[in-house]
Amino acid sequence: MALTVDLGVTELAATRLAISPLSETVAGLQQLSGRYRNPLHLRWLRWASDELATRPLELPRTWPLLVNDRPSWPEFLVPAPLGAAASIDDDLAALQATTPRQVRASLRRVFGEELPDAAAALAMHPAAGLRVIAAELRVAHERLIAPHWPRIRAVLDADVIHRAQQLAAGGAEKLFAGLHPDLRWCDGRLLLQGAHWRAGHMVDRGPGGLVLLPVVLGPPHVMIKKSTSTQTTVRYPARGVGALWTAGTQPPAGSAVRLLGRARAELLEALRSPSTTTELARALGVTPSAVSQHLGVLHGSGLVARERSGRTVVYRTTTLGASLIGDRPNLSPAGRPAGRDHRDEPAEQVCIRQPGGHHRPR
Repeated sequence: MALTVDLGVTELAATRLAISPLSETVAGLQQLSGRYRNPLHLRWLRWASDELATRPLELPRTWPLLVNDRPSWPEFLVPAPLGAAASIDDDLAALQATTPRQVRASLRRVFGEELPDAAAALAMHPAAGLRVIAAELRVAHERLIAPHWPRIRAVLDADVIHRAQQLAAGGAEKLFAGLHPDLRWCDGRLLLQGAHWRAGHMVDRGPGGLVLLPVVLGPPHVMIKKSTSTQTTVRYPARGVGALWTAGTQPPAGSAVRLLGRARAELLEALRSPSTTTELARALGVTPSAVSQHLGVLHGSGLVARERSGRTVVYRTTTLGASLIGDRPNLSPAGRPAGRDHRDEPAEQVCIRQPGGHHRPR
């Protein structure tokens, strides 16, 4: 069966690509909770667990909405970004713009008529509750996402550039087919198929076209809410996530060092995951001007590609560059081959402050 979105010519013309810091924040919290856990993010999960072990995160209003026994969560926690590259301030302003009617309707869709305590408190005072939730999510973003945002943002920017090129080369059919194997557009309808949809569902699409959101800290499947308060979002796994937390941590191949020198070989290794000059300089401990000089040589030799998104230039290793440094198995941060089922491993102990003021490991 499939999740179906009516997407005619008019809506397709209004469909756009965007990135969202709030989307990454919510996805990161869900990773920490154990929901949708992706083994590719074990290195980040361990870092976040250590961070929270020293100072637990205060999420008494937000956590019960995201982590519970329901299969879904309130869609207003990740509203459609208003622009192509919204800031966390923009995203949180959109969250707080959710009307009381929309808040209550979303809570009922998730929890039913008998709301649990946290949801009932929000339904009683939506505006005040959203202000508290926005403040909690801001702190979560600052502590868990902001330290890694330049690296995450580079991957998201590179993905958006790639999708725009797909759209230009092959139209909507090629764009949607490239987002994920479970996704396809045909005859005015977007179909999401796979194990997560064992029955047919029709999406109550929001106004206008879709907003396509690449996600770094998310699961390996596509996420579409069946009903939304804003434009309907399609959140899909961003390209380049597999190397995000390991790029630059492996020593470059000896042949690449002999041919290019260590500095350029390390740059080529780091660019397994797309990055900017500033982020490369910070990660490798060198000046941006030195990085730019080396990148110019690597680009001129066809070993790296560069793509511009606004004022940002994102670099990545080309197929030729990858062959020079040697294709390695895609390792998870734990050093195991990616794709292995990690469900038999103990869950991370994450300290989140629950309602009532108690610390509760997840």
